[in-house]
Amino acid sequence: MLRPEVSSTSPSAPAVSLSSEETRSPQRPRYNFGLQETPLSRPSAQAVSASTPPGTSGAAGDRSSSSSLPCPVPSSRPAQGTYFGNKRPYVENTHASNFTFGASSSSARETNYPQTLKTPLSTGNPQRSGYKSWTPQMGYSASSSSVISAHSPSVIVAVVEGRGLARGEIGMASIDLKNPQIILSQFADNTTYAKVITKLKILSPLEIIMSNTACTVGNSTKLFTLITENFKNVNFTTIQRKYFNETKGLEYIEQLCIAEFSTVLMEVQSKYYCLAAVAALLKYVEFIQNSVYAPKSLKICFQGSEQTAMIDSSSAQNLELLINNQDCRNNHTLFGVLNYTKTPGGSRRLRSNILEPLVDIETITMRLDCVQELLQDEELFFGLQSVISRFLDTEQLLSVLVQIPKQDTVNAAESKITNLICLKHTLELVDPLKIALKNCNTPLLRAYYGSLEDKRFGIILEKIKTVINDDARYMKGCLNMRTQKCYAVRSNINEFLDIARRTYTEIVDDIAGMISQLGEKYNLPLRTSFSSARGFFIQMTTDCIALPSDQLPSEFIKISKVKNSYSFTSADLIKMNERCQESLREIYHMTYMIVCKLLSEIYEHIHCLYKLSDTVSMLDMLLSFAHACTLSDYVRPEFTDTLAIKQGWHPILEKITAEKPVANNTYITEGSNFLIITGPNMSGKSTYLKQIALCQIMAQIGSYVPAEYSSFRITKQIFTRISTDDDIETNSSTFMKEMKEIAYILHNANDKSLILIDELGRGTNTEEGIGICYAVCEYLLSLKAFTLFATHFLELCYIDTLYPNVENMHFEVQHVQNTSRNKEAILYTYKLSKGLTEEKNYGLKAAEVSSLPPSIVLDAKEITTQITRQILQNQRSTPEMERQRAVYHLATRLVQTARNSQLNPDSLRTYLSNLKKKYKEDFPRTEQVPGKTEE
Repeated sequence: MLRPEVSSTSPSAPAVSLSSEETRSPQRPRYNFGLQETPLSRPSAQAVSASTPPGTSGAAGDRSSSSSLPCPVPSSRPAQGTYFGNKRPYVENTHASNFTFGASSSSARETNYPQTLKTPLSTGNPQRSGYKSWTPQMGYSASSSSVISAHSPSVIVAVVEGRGLARGEIGMASIDLKNPQIILSQFADNTTYAKVITKLKILSPLEIIMSNTACTVGNSTKLFTLITENFKNVNFTTIQRKYFNETKGLEYIEQLCIAEFSTVLMEVQSKYYCLAAVAALLKYVEFIQNSVYAPKSLKICFQGSEQTAMIDSSSAQNLELLINNQDCRNNHTLFGVLNYTKTPGGSRRLRSNILEPLVDIETITMRLDCVQELLQDEELFFGLQSVISRFLDTEQLLSVLVQIPKQDTVNAAESKITNLICLKHTLELVDPLKIALKNCNTPLLRAYYGSLEDKRFGIILEKIKTVINDDARYMKGCLNMRTQKCYAVRSNINEFLDIARRTYTEIVDDIAGMISQLGEKYNLPLRTSFSSARGFFIQMTTDCIALPSDQLPSEFIKISKVKNSYSFTSADLIKMNERCQESLREIYHMTYMIVCKLLSEIYEHIHCLYKLSDTVSMLDMLLSFAHACTLSDYVRPEFTDTLAIKQGWHPILEKITAEKPVANNTYITEGSNFLIITGPNMSGKSTYLKQIALCQIMAQIGSYVPAEYSSFRITKQIFTRISTDDDIETNSSTFMKEMKEIAYILHNANDKSLILIDELGRGTNTEEGIGICYAVCEYLLSLKAFTLFATHFLELCYIDTLYPNVENMHFEVQHVQNTSRNKEAILYTYKLSKGLTEEKNYGLKAAEVSSLPPSIVLDAKEITTQITRQILQNQRSTPEMERQRAVYHLATRLVQTARNSQLNPDSLRTYLSNLKKKYKEDFPRTEQVPGKTEE
């Protein structure tokens, strides 16, 4: 018997015997995991079964794992470098001895690993010292698109602000650990730092990196203070200012950016602050990941703040864009309405687009054209949906492939092998995707079809197939995937690998045979199961049998019982599991070396996968839009300078209620850009305001909208002031929170904003509330922003006499007789009509319907009547006040005519004459306006 030596890079692996029969290429074990027995290469053994339902975790020791579970991570994780020898020659050996975070540490120097100091600790802030340290693991497995939530935090952001005269100039760099893309931003912000906070909210970071000079004890910057206040559940890390080095940042970009996106260098050469941020970010990620990125492997892009609309975090919460305010677990949100995506990448893109709608009409129109074609061509729709649903998380797959571990571990090996199999699976879907897109007509779909013509897809796949078996593919289930990884590499490439796989096959067959023999020995229905935590173990169901003395034989140990199912093992089985693990490590080691060599050959071509990832995620989102349209009567929006919606309804409310919500019209132009909306409580004011904003967002991301007809003006900012809750964390009362939110709007609103304000001033007394509302309205009226202002202050409605661009609207109600209680009741129609509401004291009517005692309601009516009478007496207008109001109203009409009139001289003269007549008819007792009105 020959006994060859095992590779010197794996001294801990056991020697493997080679018999004369084993000189042939190794075969895979021919067991399956069903209920029937299958002949094995060894003597017949009972088939291995998996009893855990699909989707359950195999982590717990007493639970088995079915074929639907994700790829396992070995439970006995060795120390780094135990099983693998020298690193590959193309791995850059980078040391950390001269790199420390915050203050230096002797332990950090000894281990050559950076000491991460959370900002609360480094700044001596006792309030935030409870942060827990977090270190991302190298190499997320891409074996299943559902392993990691599409929206679990995985973004690290570096933020730096200019000093001195450059204060307010912000540089940002972010990288998603699941997606190898770096996004750079640099912009000027005002003292509220609204853009910074909004961008960070959209990124939803796992960790934020800032310079240690920004958080000096007792002298922290305003930016640092605001970020820590707004991101209480995010980890903060401070590093020395010297690592924010723009020269080093430019070098990183030149070294790591793939050729297709190298034009970013021209964009950022003079953007010193975003270059400084990316230098610190990459240096930090390099150490927490304990790996470096392969040269020319990252997609790096620059995004200015002018390319998308801004929705602040408070507005996103008020509008329930991503999270339902009542129950964060349900999907009654705009994201839930539109999310029919099939891939994690498509879901992430949809989320990003909802938070940052487009402002470029041409891009929006191209998306709408695609959605229209998908709706008109069923074959295209279902063909694309079928192919897209088979894609894994391409972005996460890329992220792992382009990282080069500094130390070769079992986890790193397993991850690389898994991801190479997933890469093969992904590339094999390119041709089916091309076939599905072959007959499309719209420019965007044709462009995506053209991007799939890239020859590099075929080159990479051919290189992979020379090493990887044709039938190696991604499979659900940790044991199934483990088998795929073991036999991924073709036979006869590495003789020692073939021997190790034969050994593994024999051990697995011996385990099945041993359990079968135990079943015969004790006359028990034993079956083989597997979990990633326990390895192979024994299961037995006691449905039709009775155990002697209600006990299992003493040979069985580690017994656990769930209902009528026993799980246990034996000492021999534990030893065989250990042998199996040793054999696996040998296989993974040798497979890993082959895979690394293969990856080094295909790195130069791997850049085409960025385009594929972008194509798949965008197609997935467009299919989701089309899918949502098929479930409701949505209409394609138009883009003009007018906001006009005919019979529009609330998209989320439609999903909640069984019947279609009441539809309403909306018409806002620059000539009437301020709507004051009144109506009783619960008449639908807040719902209507949210409906307008949601439709605006849907239109600007390229989706159809819930209406019979819709036209939108592109808005660059969406502001809302809806919530009336207090905020105990910031020690803000209801009124103070109102003032903070309205101050934010007034500081940041411009002519292209959409502003929704619901019942401002309710947190203080009536006089002050009306005064604040009136002042805010007059300020917003000086802008050309589209504003909808819902209020219970009916005094505010008379502002339309001073400003011609104000329109009064109200929600109608009907009064019906309640025969059971012999009282009048209010019937809400939820219909919007012109003019101010005619309802008086509707708060008292609502109180009367409630369980308030009748005596209290009666007293309230009498007091209200007396107060109203006194107010009316004090507010009676004098003839002089009437004359001044008439003159002012006439003057504003004349100014409006002078600015916007396109009438010829005769028509203009007639119009002015009619104005004069109307003035005389309305106020016959006032003095005549001077000759100006007759000009």
